[in-house]
Amino acid sequence: MTQNIAILGASGYTGAELIRLIATHPSMQIKALSGERKAGQSMASVFPHLRHLDLPDLVKIDEIDFTDIDLAFCALPHKTSQEVITNLPRDLKIVDLSADFRLRDPEAYAKWYGNAHSAVEIQREAVYGLTEFYRDEIAGARLVAGTGCNAATGQFMLRPLISAGVIGLDDIILDLKCAVSGAGRSLKENLLHAELSEGTNAYAVGGTHRHLGEFDQEFSALAGRAVRIQFTPHLIPANRGILATGYVSGDAQVIHDTLVKQYADEPFIEVLPFGETPSTHHVRGSNFCHIGVTGDRIEGRAIVVAALDNLTKGSSGQALQNANLMLDLPEAAGLMLAPCFP
Repeated sequence: MTQNIAILGASGYTGAELIRLIATHPSMQIKALSGERKAGQSMASVFPHLRHLDLPDLVKIDEIDFTDIDLAFCALPHKTSQEVITNLPRDLKIVDLSADFRLRDPEAYAKWYGNAHSAVEIQREAVYGLTEFYRDEIAGARLVAGTGCNAATGQFMLRPLISAGVIGLDDIILDLKCAVSGAGRSLKENLLHAELSEGTNAYAVGGTHRHLGEFDQEFSALAGRAVRIQFTPHLIPANRGILATGYVSGDAQVIHDTLVKQYADEPFIEVLPFGETPSTHHVRGSNFCHIGVTGDRIEGRAIVVAALDNLTKGSSGQALQNANLMLDLPEAAGLMLAPCFP
């Protein structure tokens, strides 16, 4: 049975990535695409790399008939998403790629995003979309909130270690490098080629990055006490990819063994042999996450490194993985594309 899909916000990077993935999906058909500022245009004119696909033209959201839509992906900006989802049919399954429903506490949302949440009742029903750890809840959900790409990367490497109690909780340092597509497609001066190329910079330094709200929420729930990690993101002159390096206290071999055990049966998480570390080149364009562990020269400390594609496993691929569960389809359907190398 074919599932009819709508993508709201299809003119952005994550919307285009969803189309690329769903194009190979055996059980999904794209029936509607929205793009408020580009309504009336074809997808071929907005994203020429998709011109080989037979796709509906972009329309405004209020022009979409949701009667026959089984699931909608909301690839809309933060704050806009909650306003739109409030007015969608209550029986429609939704995967939201924005930050609007990731945090369970409305006060935490207001703290990290600077405005009160306008859909608190819907916020309470949302399931956090880190598939490998919320699989059962996602399968029965109406609304799934996709994680932040940085937050997903950090959690894949650290969640199992916090749960197993094999690392210290008070000295976790996470240093993360993120490609420019993580900032979206809107024009920004600091993302111009002349401003970005041939350099890199730290941003949101000192604990101001919004994904810290997700780390606080998830890690504290796992530990049963407050966990506050030190997190510094860096913008790198690349189109895709996240490389996160975690510095933790604990036995490196035990840490590696814990990750191997956790992800032994996961199709998209690959733990490398002990001592090897991953590269963003080896996950580019795929739904895979590679994790490596090595010992530090300082006794009792270890280094954990994770790499994923921010647009795929960090966003649209994860969203499709969740949608498969929500529609009772094979979880890996449409997602086994090999990474693009070099």
